[in-house]
Amino acid sequence: MRDLIDATIAAHVAVLKDTAALAPAILQFAERAADSLQRGGRVFWMGNGGSAADCQHLAAELVGRFERERPGLASMALTTDSSVLTSVANDYGFESVFARQVEALCRDGDVLVGLSTSGNSANVLRAMERAAGRGIYRVGVTGAGGGRLADTCELCLAVPSRVTARIQEAHIVIGHILCDLVERRVTSPPPEAEMEQGRA
Repeated sequence: MRDLIDATIAAHVAVLKDTAALAPAILQFAERAADSLQRGGRVFWMGNGGSAADCQHLAAELVGRFERERPGLASMALTTDSSVLTSVANDYGFESVFARQVEALCRDGDVLVGLSTSGNSANVLRAMERAAGRGIYRVGVTGAGGGRLADTCELCLAVPSRVTARIQEAHIVIGHILCDLVERRVTSPPPEAEMEQGRA
């Protein structure tokens, strides 16, 4: 049993080390999210199962706080409204549960984030397709290769692993880094304010 624990931790560390190669993409993700939020946009999250839980977690970090006191940031997980999810699934099929919400809620300037370890979740793909041409910046967060999701978004962060648990662990680390970067961006003074302080 100890061998299993040690092997799992070693695999986790190895995947996170390899995930460091995604740093430029994570920074781009954070910059687009911060720009959207500062312009009055929203960040929407979608995923299934464990990814749905991650969506709720990360939306909560932005609406509440991550590490700093600041105003709430407009973010929503499209996985939480049971009445919407069940009515849309009943009337249009489960593949439409996110696409219908994108159609109803997302606007030009918003950011839509799809979490899928395989990159092939049908309801996430359909929502990304529905968002196309609407001025919505689409981000995929997935596993090695990116799956079909890589072809339906402007930015794809593909964790270099094919093991679901290791991918999900890396996803939450990426999400926490994103929240930290966004929070730093929205709480820092604008460059002109810093220049004025320097002249004082």
